[in-house]
Amino acid sequence: MFEAKIKSVQCLSLAGLHRMAYKEWGDEGNPNVLVCVHGVTRVSDDFDSMARALAADYRVICPDVVGRGRSDWLRNPQLYRIPQYVSDMVTLLARVLDQGAEQQVDWFGTSMGGLIGLGLASLPDNPIRKLVLNDIGPVLAPAALQRIGDYIGQDLRFETFDDGAKFIRDVSASFGPHTEQEWHKLATDVLRQDKDGKWVRHYDMGLSLPFRSATPESAGADEAMLWAAYDAVTCPTLLVRGAESDLLTRETAAMMAGRGPKATLVEIPDVGHAPTFIHDDQIAIAKTFLLG
Repeated sequence: MFEAKIKSVQCLSLAGLHRMAYKEWGDEGNPNVLVCVHGVTRVSDDFDSMARALAADYRVICPDVVGRGRSDWLRNPQLYRIPQYVSDMVTLLARVLDQGAEQQVDWFGTSMGGLIGLGLASLPDNPIRKLVLNDIGPVLAPAALQRIGDYIGQDLRFETFDDGAKFIRDVSASFGPHTEQEWHKLATDVLRQDKDGKWVRHYDMGLSLPFRSATPESAGADEAMLWAAYDAVTCPTLLVRGAESDLLTRETAAMMAGRGPKATLVEIPDVGHAPTFIHDDQIAIAKTFLLG
């Protein structure tokens, strides 16, 4: 049975230095590296099931994006944006890749993690060999963004773990059916106790500031940049869509299948935003694409 090691790397922002934690699974000497990056309020632990399933084939690297989980918080919350996250991942890859060999990694990104992968895969001379985008694309439905932005900024404190876990389950209903044990882990991964003994979500509330400062004009500019990035991707790309997703529409997914890297599209029934890749059937989708 493979278990993870917790490590960290020092990264740079305009506000100074910060530490980004990551979980590493598998053989440190394995040249085949898979980077798995979570959604906007989630953490590296989301990939525990998939990492265990792939650790015989890959060295699996699962970072806590800055501002979440075990990683530091940024001194300037306006920097919680994709360019900063891409910069941090370049620093991480410089740490984990063998500098004496051809530098290639496979990338699995859920939601925000997919946008980070998209940003990196669009750059000249990037190291991404295969890219999995889990329920994310260049067009972000405004209603879904509003829902996520409202959720992020709620500074909630729960008297008991069970109260917090119920909240996490309620706001994560779009993840689709899970067992009680799976819901418990999904809550455990993102809840912690503060100094007053209250249960809080394990991220910087400052993450909501870039969402709140968005305007229709900036959203339009962001969409244009994301499409340009997508069209610049040349590696084999798998696009996974929750069939009930309100963030990645069927129309956007169809456009992505027809332009740029012409992503292979797989829809998962009875799931919205976003498939968790905890279950064997979902993990098999990623494994077939990555190792096939």
